[in-house]
Amino acid sequence: MKARYFLLGLGIGIVGTYFMKDQIIPHNISSDKALEIVKKAFKEKGPIDGSWIYTVPETFSNEHLSYDVYKAGISRSVDHHLEQYEAFVDTKTGTIVHVDRIH
Repeated sequence: MKARYFLLGLGIGIVGTYFMKDQIIPHNISSDKALEIVKKAFKEKGPIDGSWIYTVPETFSNEHLSYDVYKAGISRSVDHHLEQYEAFVDTKTGTIVHVDRIH
């Protein structure tokens, strides 16, 4: 009887671990999702003309912190002048950690 309960508990533990592994192991967001986040943020300020993203993460350092980021770009026309921006999106959280205007 004790062996039966032991095997039942072991089986439940193995099955539970299998289903919980996706929640335990942190996953990076996709580059497509990162581009959606950047486009949404820029569309709040007005329409955009074009966008791009590097699909391979790179390291970005901001003062004393380092992030694995996707590098994205946005272009838009403001008063018939082209404005271009580079945005850096954290691969783990999807947070925009830095934006540069390209001249």
